[in-house]
Amino acid sequence: MALWTEWWVWMSAALVLATLEVLVPGYIFLGFAMGAGVVGLLILLGLSAQGFALTLVIFAALSLLAYLLMRKFFALEKGQVKIWDTDIND
Repeated sequence: MALWTEWWVWMSAALVLATLEVLVPGYIFLGFAMGAGVVGLLILLGLSAQGFALTLVIFAALSLLAYLLMRKFFALEKGQVKIWDTDIND
C-alpha cells in the first residue's frame, strides 16, 4: 500500500502546514492545511481516490475551496480599511 493512501500521512501534513501557518501568518498555508485534513478524513472514512493524481486534484480543490471560504468570511468589507487607534507600545 502506498504511503499517500494512509490517512495519518495527510493528517500529519495538515499539522505541519498549520504549524507553518503560525510561523508565516497571512492565511497562506491554512487553506492547504484544511484541504489535507479533509483528505485525511475522507481516507479515514474509506472514501479514497483510485490514483495519486486524482487524490492531488481532490486535495487542490478542497484547499481552494477552504481558501475562498476563509477569504469570504474573514475579509474586510469592500472598500473598508483597517485603522489602528492605539500603538502597541501604549
